[in-house]
Amino acid sequence: MSKPKKPTPDARSQYKFFSEVQTRWEDNDIYGHINNAVYYSYFDSAVNAYLIANDALNIHEGDEIGLVVESGCQYFSEIAYPQKIDIGLRVGHLGNSSVRYELALFAQGVETAAAQGFFTHVYVDRATRRPQTLSLNLRNALEALLLEVADS
Repeated sequence: MSKPKKPTPDARSQYKFFSEVQTRWEDNDIYGHINNAVYYSYFDSAVNAYLIANDALNIHEGDEIGLVVESGCQYFSEIAYPQKIDIGLRVGHLGNSSVRYELALFAQGVETAAAQGFFTHVYVDRATRRPQTLSLNLRNALEALLLEVADS
């Protein structure tokens, strides 16, 4: 049985949207770098900032909300406070009621990802928590981030 292929960091050019984040003192852990759990917070903030800015999601009053059903992250190099980072965002898969967001953290001025991850949202009715078809505004915003077949 062969070993699985070792993951390699993505390049900035593989992402469609970027959000800048200033790391915070509290993001560092005792080992002197950003704690792994904080990366997921960065991912979630970048996705929601994009959706809100594109009128694709009303977080307070909208009928649909996204629930995370799967997530993962691979780490390649350290990031530490007080670095600024760019979070790259793309959509790897778009379904009827779900989306797989793919993200990468880049230290500013660096072309390869320090970490890259994903999470899958299933969009549900806020009241019933049952999956529902993506709204037109949400689908349009997500399609703008969709990877082309040639890109994968």
